[in-house]
Amino acid sequence: MRFKLLFPFLFLFLFVFSSFQIANSVIKVNYPRVFLSYVPDNVIVNFSEKVNPGVDKLYLTFQKKGRPYIFFREYSLSRDGKKAIFHVVLNSSGFYKVSVSVNGKNYNFYKRIYPGIISLIPSIFAILLAFFTKQVILSLFFGVICGSFFIYNFSLVHGFYRAIDTIMINALSVPDHLMIIIFSLMLGGMIGIISKSGGTQGIVDKITKYAKTSRSAQFIAWLMGILIFFDDYSNTLIVGNTLRPYTDKLRVSREKLSYIVDSTAAPVTSVALITTWVGTEVGLINDLHIKNLDGFQAFVRSVPYAFYAFFAIILVLIVILLNRDFGPMYKAELRARKEGKVVRDGAVTLADNSIYELTPPEGKPKRWINAFIPIMITIITILVGLYIDGYGNIPNPDRAPLRDILGNANSLKVLMWASFNGVIVAGLLALFQRILSLREVVDSWFVGMRSMMIAVIILTLAWSLTNVCLQLKTASYVAYLSKDYLSAMFIPALTFIMAAFIGFSTGTSWGTMGILVPIVVPIAYSLPIKQGLSPFHADQILYSTVGAILSGSVFGDHCSPISDTTIMSSMASGSDHLDHVQTQLPYSVVAAFIALFVGYIPIGYNFSALLSLFIGVLLLYSVVKIFGRELPIYTEKVN
Repeated sequence: MRFKLLFPFLFLFLFVFSSFQIANSVIKVNYPRVFLSYVPDNVIVNFSEKVNPGVDKLYLTFQKKGRPYIFFREYSLSRDGKKAIFHVVLNSSGFYKVSVSVNGKNYNFYKRIYPGIISLIPSIFAILLAFFTKQVILSLFFGVICGSFFIYNFSLVHGFYRAIDTIMINALSVPDHLMIIIFSLMLGGMIGIISKSGGTQGIVDKITKYAKTSRSAQFIAWLMGILIFFDDYSNTLIVGNTLRPYTDKLRVSREKLSYIVDSTAAPVTSVALITTWVGTEVGLINDLHIKNLDGFQAFVRSVPYAFYAFFAIILVLIVILLNRDFGPMYKAELRARKEGKVVRDGAVTLADNSIYELTPPEGKPKRWINAFIPIMITIITILVGLYIDGYGNIPNPDRAPLRDILGNANSLKVLMWASFNGVIVAGLLALFQRILSLREVVDSWFVGMRSMMIAVIILTLAWSLTNVCLQLKTASYVAYLSKDYLSAMFIPALTFIMAAFIGFSTGTSWGTMGILVPIVVPIAYSLPIKQGLSPFHADQILYSTVGAILSGSVFGDHCSPISDTTIMSSMASGSDHLDHVQTQLPYSVVAAFIALFVGYIPIGYNFSALLSLFIGVLLLYSVVKIFGRELPIYTEKVN
């Protein structure tokens, strides 16, 4: 009987003992390196023994002096029961006493919570610095250092060196990043070989035989801008320098030639699938590490939403076919037609000599096929490679639809295959036809790769800034603050406006993408879902936002007098640079306004992208028809 009386005491002893076991089993509390207010984050409590959520009482508290406790009782438990994850959001900064309570026993430590606005400072600093200095590489570099300063204990010296030896090195050590860099360099090398072997010149020579009037000369310039889609720099330099003698003879103003060249360079290259831009666009998206968001597929799906790029290209064609111009361009064209002055009196024309580094050898044939074959081999390799790689990565591929097979392919790996194949084919064609020696092939390959170095530097710094934004949870901070105020439906339009402003301020579309992608894309991915939009509508907002970044950066770049492609268009076409900017600006603004009000605003409300494009083209036609003034067509036999 006495023995039975011991059972309650034994049970109580075991319960208390087990409680002490759990209480004493706390090993470590992990919390963010930088704890920010208004930023959803995790505090992880690790145990040596399994936690029983039905028995053990576990909660987390924060207390700031003079204020009540903030309790977090809900947590996620790992499968083994040894890790509890508390999802924490604090609405004020300051110095907090943090307690982990397990069955009544507290484990205390102190932590400073910094204002959430800190997460925005590196990106804002990079944008402002780029606006005032016009140096995007320098701005991105100091933006990374600014973020590193916050991440590494607010130490200026420590933050500076960690930015170099940790953040930037980590950006370059990611396999996907290395594949993007190699792809970009190889594609640049292929373009160098194609240009040096006369392939691109052969395409130009083939088409210019049909230029007989001022209008046909402009159309050929537009068509050449479409066909040389793989690189905007090559496009600008080749089309401008090659066609300038023809357009001069047919009395097309240099301002008009530079406008055609500029509006069929970056807009075409930005939306084509095989270009020197693809690596940048894919790399920036992939670096966000968003679940189920592949960079290449996101880029492809965003192309229909690149409204400004398409409207800019189509507007040039409408102006040419209707033979109408408006604004300062009309005066320039009228001067050229009536007086034969392709530049105004007193104009300071620019000249460019960089193209001559890849000028084909004298006396060698310039065959268009030497450009066509490597480019087609690259395209075919991508299409076939995506299928082969996806087929090997998917279970039961024989029953899987084509979309799923392509979706499971490693697109970056395939892009590398394609670029190497393109380089090899371009080099072999030049060697077998004895157009170039082996040394000349290698030298032109190096020149082409060298042209991509600025892109590689911008990419590396943009990846580093992305890493900083991820560590500081910039997107989470903005999304949390704006969840009750910012409608997901306005994201595409606001993104286009921001991209245009930054692109104009910095003069670089690539730098604009590097600044905006890590900030805007995560918000466009998460906010529509949080606000309860349908999956289709949420996808439309996400991909239209990617397209808005792309198009907005191109528009800002077009309008900016400090843009490299704008300057190169003036140089290659032999135009006065300010004349080129002033005459092009009205056309760019018209295309941008239609892209915003017919494209990005309606698309936020689930409007059809194809219908937006159709309506936009009709409006472009109407604007040129109503406000444009007809010009005389000059005809002369081209020898």
